[in-house]
Amino acid sequence: MSFTGEQYPGVKAPTSDSDGFLLNHTMLRVKDPEKALAFYTRVFGMRVMRRLDFEEMQFSLYFLARPEAGEAVPEESGERTVWTFSQRGLLELTHNWGTENQEGRIYHDGNAEPQGFGHICFSVPDLEAAEAWFDANDVEFVKRSDQGKMKNVVFVKDVDGYWIEVVQADRLAALGD
Repeated sequence: MSFTGEQYPGVKAPTSDSDGFLLNHTMLRVKDPEKALAFYTRVFGMRVMRRLDFEEMQFSLYFLARPEAGEAVPEESGERTVWTFSQRGLLELTHNWGTENQEGRIYHDGNAEPQGFGHICFSVPDLEAAEAWFDANDVEFVKRSDQGKMKNVVFVKDVDGYWIEVVQADRLAALGD
């Protein structure tokens, strides 16, 4: 028998009505797309898969991913849009035009009061190498892997102040109960 998920109060068995549903993307609003794109493409090695502009509503969407080596991504924009919305685990950066001209950080990071959204997470093959890479790229740390109660977990901030958890999967087997 294959694993079907941990069970807790409130967990309901899925029905066939949700067959085929998948988590496609998480959206973060960004103040300045040039700075945000530089951060996510340089520091985390993501690529922009698709940009969609909505002139009437004055915003742009940037869909970022880390395709597997050799993965076929369509060249034609319409086909690539369909491909983008059929993927798992993309990051959508939303830019409301004109926000780049506002002073200071303009979006709630979810960790200040009142808390809500917490963070996104990247898994890396070598946590120490990732920390050194972040230092070399002047990435702001919230917590290093040797700090706090949860060792082997790093938190950094992106250019808009959103928290990013960074983990090395094979170090987390004993995490929690």
